[in-house]
Amino acid sequence: MNPPCGRCHKAVYPTEKINCLDKYWHKGCFSCEVCKMALSMSNYKGFDKKPYCSMHYPKTSFTIVTDTPENLRLKQQTMLNSQAIYKEEFEKNKGKGFSVVADTPEMQRVKKTQDQISNIKYHEEFEKSKIRSDAPPPENRQEEYEQQQPPCPNTFSQPGAKMHPAAVAPPGGGRRYQALYSYSAADADEVSLLEGDLISDAEQIDEGWMYGRNQRTGQRGMLPANYVRPI
Repeated sequence: MNPPCGRCHKAVYPTEKINCLDKYWHKGCFSCEVCKMALSMSNYKGFDKKPYCSMHYPKTSFTIVTDTPENLRLKQQTMLNSQAIYKEEFEKNKGKGFSVVADTPEMQRVKKTQDQISNIKYHEEFEKSKIRSDAPPPENRQEEYEQQQPPCPNTFSQPGAKMHPAAVAPPGGGRRYQALYSYSAADADEVSLLEGDLISDAEQIDEGWMYGRNQRTGQRGMLPANYVRPI
């Protein structure tokens, strides 16, 4: 059985049938509800299951609310409440010099990470200052080291032997430094250090390295500048 047309309500045969807007239409009946312009599946606009052209498609409009005395009173009350809340927030934040940031889980995570980084830096600086304060003066370090060294065989007196004073390197014109940490030379042109070693004739090469002589070993070479401090 052939379905009826959505406009003329006559039977629609398959050769002229258009299925649209939940109805069946004759090709000639599928037209605009207002101007009766023939439409197709590509240029129609449906509204309330009826076809329209672009010119006569019904436009939706908003409902206008009348400014009754009650609506005006509610509007004024809402404005007063907003001003009171704004003034209260302003008084709370006045003088703080920063805007209020919501305490979201992401902000809490960032704050916790920053606190952990600050604690790590604080402990690093504390340990460095503790090492500096616990280190004895350079003279005492040199005396302790000399006392711990075994006597040199050449210093014992022998019958008929003539005593010679130990050779001492002349003082250099460079600055003097003291080693804060121990360092093992990685190349032949570097100098190994022990904590508390004195460095003389020091010359800065660049920001990270310097050249000097280790008074304990007598070796000259390159050493890391951040491992020593001036004295």
